[in-house]
Amino acid sequence: MATHWTLGCDAADPRRLAAFWALALGYVDEPGYDFPEGASIIDPDGKGPAIGFLRVSEPKTAKNRMHVDIRVAGEPPWDMMEREQLIRAKVTELVAAGATAVSEESNGGVLDHVVMYDPEGNEFCVA
Repeated sequence: MATHWTLGCDAADPRRLAAFWALALGYVDEPGYDFPEGASIIDPDGKGPAIGFLRVSEPKTAKNRMHVDIRVAGEPPWDMMEREQLIRAKVTELVAAGATAVSEESNGGVLDHVVMYDPEGNEFCVA
């Protein structure tokens, strides 16, 4: 049996970052979570881990040692043209929500993933 776990994240603006990641992942605010220096989001289907955001005063100073990959196309096998369209649509949505597209990575001339920064500069990928 797998262990239940929560991802904890530092943030300058926990509520803003939680709102961004809720949009990115299809999560919702955790009911009953009422901590003024933090925010928490959950998978509405109860399958994924909760993600908590706590206010910290120090800024992010280095590359993440761990990051989130958002897999918009699901699991292989993929229709590569459809997969690229799904990736590009999600990137456009997240840029509108405050993310920054950093680079596109290809494999054999086909889009594999897009490296992005969330609104506080944390790296993640859309694949």
